[in-house]
Amino acid sequence: MLNLVINGLVLIGAGILLASLGPIRRLIKQLSAGRVRRDWCFLTGLIIFIIAGYFSYVLTNWNSHGDLSGLVVALVFFSGACFVWVANSLSLQTALDVRRVAALEHENITDPLMNIYNRRYLDRRLVQEVTRAIRYNLPLSILLLDIDHFKNINDTHGHQIGDLVLKALGKILLDAVRTTDIVARYGGEEILIIASNTPGSSVALVAERLRHKVESSVLVPPDAKNNQEAIQITISIGVSDLSRGNNDVPTLVADADRALYRAKQEGRNRVTIGLGINPSRPLTAVPGINEKDASYL
Repeated sequence: MLNLVINGLVLIGAGILLASLGPIRRLIKQLSAGRVRRDWCFLTGLIIFIIAGYFSYVLTNWNSHGDLSGLVVALVFFSGACFVWVANSLSLQTALDVRRVAALEHENITDPLMNIYNRRYLDRRLVQEVTRAIRYNLPLSILLLDIDHFKNINDTHGHQIGDLVLKALGKILLDAVRTTDIVARYGGEEILIIASNTPGSSVALVAERLRHKVESSVLVPPDAKNNQEAIQITISIGVSDLSRGNNDVPTLVADADRALYRAKQEGRNRVTIGLGINPSRPLTAVPGINEKDASYL
């Protein structure tokens, strides 16, 4: 009778180990290719090897007379299997919780339409970046851009097409700037870009390239079925940087906003620099600079 209990505990333990492979399999699916995923695959193989050891133990001791020492061994086998199952289940739950928190954080700081940062995140990062630049005496510039005559697009083509334009513009900007730059929706169709470690004279050149890239891109392709023509847009950009007059967030943004207003007043589809910037070179494209990875001179 004791031998039956011993073998039963070991077999139940083997079943628990088999069940523990389910959470591991789900966890591996959550992981991208790399060392961590390989380590979990190795652990899967190790558990399968241990399961084989459980069955080998039962077959070896099937007809033996059980004693208390055998019961202790069986309890250790059973407890070990329970530990593996709990550890794997907790690992899976932790991974799912981390992914859920990351998704919520992404939603909390991202504009759902344009897939760029939202105003809440922008306000926080502006303070952080300006504070850091002043503390370590680093250059910092911002670009404030606005879609020219965006209201006409909504009135002529409808708000759904307007949303497609905003979404496409967000992608163009993200592809064009450096990964260290911060692109955020400032309000409506206005977008603000923070270019850290970049003086105004350099970022003005980048602004001109952005303006040209948007002007030459088709944001919404033609759709003959719905009698929809291709839609292209232009943008106006105001540029400002930290300087003696722009030494905090409100004055920095206000200078860029005034520059953007002048760009609109002067005919739109142009880049205008803030009063605090004294460019050392004209606003012409600089050849040989990759728009996405450039260090901005």
